[in-house]
Amino acid sequence: MKYLYIIILFFVINCSGNKVSNHHGSKLLYSKYDKIQINVTNKNDLIKIIGPPSSISTFDKNKWFYIERVKTNLSIFKLGKQKIKTNNILILEINQYGILENKSIINIDEMNNLKFVKTTTTKDFEDKNLLYDVFSSLREKINAPVRKKTN
Repeated sequence: MKYLYIIILFFVINCSGNKVSNHHGSKLLYSKYDKIQINVTNKNDLIKIIGPPSSISTFDKNKWFYIERVKTNLSIFKLGKQKIKTNNILILEINQYGILENKSIINIDEMNNLKFVKTTTTKDFEDKNLLYDVFSSLREKINAPVRKKTN
């Protein structure tokens, strides 16, 4: 019985009342957002203040993205499930001279859910016309297995 109390004591001592947070990406984007200035800050200053970007646009090399995400554990009874506490994206646009041209930050409240259209797309052709019959017969001949000829 004494050993059981010792095991329970160690288990309780090791349990922490503090919530565990997992940080991904850049930390404290809002405070760094205030430090950078449009038409003053250049690329080198951005790298000093915030660090290298999380992502650079593939279409526009002068658009940088910084991502910050903080997840916290819900409780001991939820068995490791996490909730997103902070989700920020900092978007920086840089001109061809390397000077910051535009900055914006999007937080978790401003992010919208994707809305899908519920209507279906109709076909412009009818399945029963002559071209459909010709192409379907060609498709069947192309997809048919190769038959071996016997000599």
